[in-house]
Amino acid sequence: MAKLVFGMNQSLDGYVDHMAFGPSPTLFRHFIKEAEAQAGSVYGRRIYEVMRYWDDDHPEWDADEQAFAAAWRKQPKWVVSRSLKSVGPNATLVDDDLENTIRALKERDGEIEVAGPDLAHSLTELGLIDEYRIYLHPVVLGRGTPYFAGPRPPLRLVGHDRIDGDVIRLTYVPA
Repeated sequence: MAKLVFGMNQSLDGYVDHMAFGPSPTLFRHFIKEAEAQAGSVYGRRIYEVMRYWDDDHPEWDADEQAFAAAWRKQPKWVVSRSLKSVGPNATLVDDDLENTIRALKERDGEIEVAGPDLAHSLTELGLIDEYRIYLHPVVLGRGTPYFAGPRPPLRLVGHDRIDGDVIRLTYVPA
């Protein structure tokens, strides 16, 4: 049975913003390994549109960026949206029956990434997220999109480790 994991970079004050801070080279290589091992990803519309950047080759990319793009393109993606009419390569549009679609995905093997706070909130309310990974960065944003789009669910800390000099991954499961 697949494990659904919601993990994102987060500021000390609880916000996610890929434009305000990003991964160091060490953390980026960590994300490459995770993407290579994942059985797929479930995206909300907004984060999927951001991630579509990796569908096109860019001549200025270094080896790590090329490796991430290759891993991202290879894995199947399910995009939850009522407004999109189509999605890119290796992606399936999920525009209705979210719960049954995700329950069917959980019948697969491996780890499936959940991307996007709003989608994670919906899946949390349905009791479908198995693990939360917060990559805590030492920055304070003061505003933005919160990691938890709704009330924080009851969680139990099951792991913590330093991924990079300044970033700690906190791993929680539903309590």
